[in-house]
Amino acid sequence: MAFQESVSTVLSKYKDFTGRASRSEFWWFALFTVIVNFVASLLDQAIIGIGLLDTLAALALLLPSLAVGARRLHDIDKSGWFMLLALIPVVGWIVLIYFNVQPSQPTANRFGAPPVA
Repeated sequence: MAFQESVSTVLSKYKDFTGRASRSEFWWFALFTVIVNFVASLLDQAIIGIGLLDTLAALALLLPSLAVGARRLHDIDKSGWFMLLALIPVVGWIVLIYFNVQPSQPTANRFGAPPVA
């Protein structure tokens, strides 16, 4: 899945916590989130200076990020509730990164058929 396709897919499924998301879909959207937050931060410092644009960008991308994260965990047959591991500093983040780099299950699992790409 290419960058534009990934971003448009995630944004069109911004509130869909069911199904599965491929590694490429997840990581391309993660890159998009970093870029948007970086640009918003730069614009905020140059124009406003109080963190408003950066906060708005983060809030706007929060729900789609949670949805694609849950679908990515579904792809490796884990519950989306594993995202709560992010609340554990360092160790939780390492575990989530490990989960997110795992290859997709090639066959259908309890969350549905494998993603297209």
